[in-house]
Amino acid sequence: MLAFVVILLVIGLIAGLIARLLLPGRDNIGILGTIAVGVIGSFAGGFLWELVKYHTVETHTFRAAGLLGSIVGAFVVLLLMRVSGLERGHRRRRY
Repeated sequence: MLAFVVILLVIGLIAGLIARLLLPGRDNIGILGTIAVGVIGSFAGGFLWELVKYHTVETHTFRAAGLLGSIVGAFVVLLLMRVSGLERGHRRRRY
């Protein structure tokens, strides 16, 4: 179980870094924020990708499609963070 959590954090970091590289602009979320974006994107994108592509959900298999889904999911999560104004240092104006 500990190995699964470590692998999840490493894949989350990789997916978060790639998503931040692909989305132009500056993000002030730090390394923990990058890991969080990657892990959330991994759950969202990886789960949906496996469900659509293979019609099954397996948690302990590593496939390149799962990594691609994680990157796409992290990209979408980062984009939603920017649109919603939930980034650190950016607050939405109230009128």
